[in-house]
Amino acid sequence: MSNYDKFPENKIFGYDESALEGYENILNKIKCDISKKSKSIIVIDCYPGVNEIEVLCEFKKLKPALIINSNECCIDGDTITKMIKDYLTEDRVFGVLSTKEFDEFFIEDKLQIYRNKIDAVAEGVILVYGVGASLITSGDILIYADLTRWEIQTRYRNGLANWNTDNYDAPILSKYKRGYFVEWRLADRHKKKIFHKIDYLLDTNISNLPKLVSGEALRDGLRQLVHRPFRMVPYFDVGVWGGQWMKKHFDLDEKQPNFAWSFDGVPEENSLYLKYGDVKIQIPAINLVFFQPQKLLGERVHARFGTEFPIRFDLLDTINGQNLSLQVHPLTEYIQENFGMHYTQDESYYILDAKEDATVYLGVKDGINKEEMLSDLKKSESGELIFPDGKYINRFPAKKHDHFLIPAGTIHCSGSNAMILEISATPYIFTFKLWDWGRLGLDGLPRPIHLKHGEKVIQWDRNTTWVKANLINKIDIINTENNCIEEKTGLHEREFIETRRNWFDKTVHHITNGSVNVLNLVQGEEAIVESPNNSFEPFIVHYAETFIIPACVEEYLITPCGKSIGNRIATIKAYVR
Repeated sequence: MSNYDKFPENKIFGYDESALEGYENILNKIKCDISKKSKSIIVIDCYPGVNEIEVLCEFKKLKPALIINSNECCIDGDTITKMIKDYLTEDRVFGVLSTKEFDEFFIEDKLQIYRNKIDAVAEGVILVYGVGASLITSGDILIYADLTRWEIQTRYRNGLANWNTDNYDAPILSKYKRGYFVEWRLADRHKKKIFHKIDYLLDTNISNLPKLVSGEALRDGLRQLVHRPFRMVPYFDVGVWGGQWMKKHFDLDEKQPNFAWSFDGVPEENSLYLKYGDVKIQIPAINLVFFQPQKLLGERVHARFGTEFPIRFDLLDTINGQNLSLQVHPLTEYIQENFGMHYTQDESYYILDAKEDATVYLGVKDGINKEEMLSDLKKSESGELIFPDGKYINRFPAKKHDHFLIPAGTIHCSGSNAMILEISATPYIFTFKLWDWGRLGLDGLPRPIHLKHGEKVIQWDRNTTWVKANLINKIDIINTENNCIEEKTGLHEREFIETRRNWFDKTVHHITNGSVNVLNLVQGEEAIVESPNNSFEPFIVHYAETFIIPACVEEYLITPCGKSIGNRIATIKAYVR
């Protein structure tokens, strides 16, 4: 039986009575709040994707004298599409990050009309709800209805349309692109502006089972969390190349054909469980980055990256599966000039586990003809031939605990039969596929190939000789004191992330180096993370779990525990240089 915790909770202290579950309890609380007022304005501002019909159906039980949907003040969906077309682009996958604000999509005259209607009501409950509802009024009670990114994506697959559109049957990639590049950017900017004044957060991730927590308890919960280790809620997804390792080791759904991905260290995608008494609130983990950035990231990291979390840990499973697509990531200047991103996806593959025939494709072979290879890739894209990867691309054997470094511009992919811990910078969507082995996606369509982008960023000097000298197991021993071996395993000098691996059977002392630390237990069943000065409660981690140490923790201890006592275990740690 796996001890991997798929639902990690973070206990919040001092607010056991500040959270409620279920509409009946929530409505009773709101009724209590407004009981002494003859006129009460309740505003429910929603993240795009929240089931507004469900929320309205329940809050109508308050018998409001006036109900206003914020969409009535919004421009129509077709006009929105025209306004954002330059951000969406014609590409199936890639867009440009929007810099727009929500109020650009609302009509000021209509906002004022509804404000006047609110003023005209002498008594009773007024309910204002929907995306951007607080642009009309903040009201007497401001509730923010939040939703995690993974739940939004799940709802897209089940027919959810994008905000203020009717694209219910659009391809998932189209919905995701519109969400990623436009809607989520708008919503996050708006959330940042109002977060300090919300009275309640409404967790709407489970249909018809909402959770409510006071704004004060939520904000203090985030303040508590940045002073101790924590884990985010992982999620797992199938893929055309997916394997069977995670299914076995993490007790996942046996009915699924495979699991290709696990995001277990990506605040923009993962969520957090905050436990208030007996109620578990699920929020987007990016909320912690938005509202506690300096203590979480560290001063110099915050100065460089703002409210972006720059380190990503995720898992890629190809054991008894297939090769990933042959791919390359854009150079920094390319992603800045074409997509509006600040930095690119430099990365690495840490081999968490592998079968004997596991391989990693990395860099081009010595002496190849660049134009010939590009010609063959184009012919492969059009179906004229099967790309002869063995002619052009290096293929190296991969074994457990190897570390392959992949600075942007380097052609790469994992072969089958490897379990990858991918350690990278965060812009994960910008993967230029060059060749996908002639496969169809799970939607039955050819997977998008991005050769027009890829050919512009391939670094042709990343050849066999250079790759062997610079990118494979560049491991240096840093320290061997107290029966612990500390190793520097990368990343490449072009990458801003430093990685350190510790092998140990006794307590190891760590410092955060002024940066958030992201770690994974890559060897051993269990370890305990403790504070040298008892500033946080002991924290247990298990094999293959990713966990985060905020920068302001400054120092911490990791010790084998449980069945790992007396055994040699290992962690790998990443931080910003």
